[in-house]
Amino acid sequence: MDTKRSRAAAFPGRSAAVRAIGLLCTVTAAGALLTGCGSERADETGSRGSAAPPRAVPASGNPRPSASLTADQAKRKALIPAAKVDYAKALRAAVAAVPASEPIAAELRGTPAKPYWETAVATADGTVSQVRVDAVSGKAAQPHASSDDADDKQQLADRLTKATVTAQEAAQTATDKTKGTVSAIELGNADNGSDAVAWSVDVVTTDDWNKTNYEIDATNRKVLRMHVDQD
Repeated sequence: MDTKRSRAAAFPGRSAAVRAIGLLCTVTAAGALLTGCGSERADETGSRGSAAPPRAVPASGNPRPSASLTADQAKRKALIPAAKVDYAKALRAAVAAVPASEPIAAELRGTPAKPYWETAVATADGTVSQVRVDAVSGKAAQPHASSDDADDKQQLADRLTKATVTAQEAAQTATDKTKGTVSAIELGNADNGSDAVAWSVDVVTTDDWNKTNYEIDATNRKVLRMHVDQD
């Protein structure tokens, strides 16, 4: 509601009283009344000679857009800059730690004080070894072989045979679409229910710390799916 209107509603007789005082001042000759009229008018209009000039009130302007981040975005913002070793170097370190192996996965984990890459490599028979690689020094820890059953090993061996696109090529395809930092990559089956082999690549954009996931065909580098995670 308008301020002047709200005040008039709160004090309905005020304007009439002011006009009555002004009329009385014009028809009476008594000095006391004239003095009173002058005082009343000064109260209503303000004394030009003695009143302090009004102070300028700074304009508030429009509020700035909120710069708050979600918990996941804040975690990415803290963790990714702390990693001095990227996914490619981490995978090379993991492959070097396991002879005759190929990279199949890498994910940046840990804390800003101690970031690391959790990587996985596999040999041609489908045997998987997990290798933790320090994301600051690039040093690989002792590999740990998984205990997958024979069927899982055979499925992975078949996947490795079909995959002609390397992890680096898949990551390049993703970052050509979205400029950012690769935070995870993994070889698996496509989500479309087919037998297609695909790389899943997470790319984090450092201007908003959103994560974009790409599913890239591991035989021809075609983008099968893209999803932006803004959480």
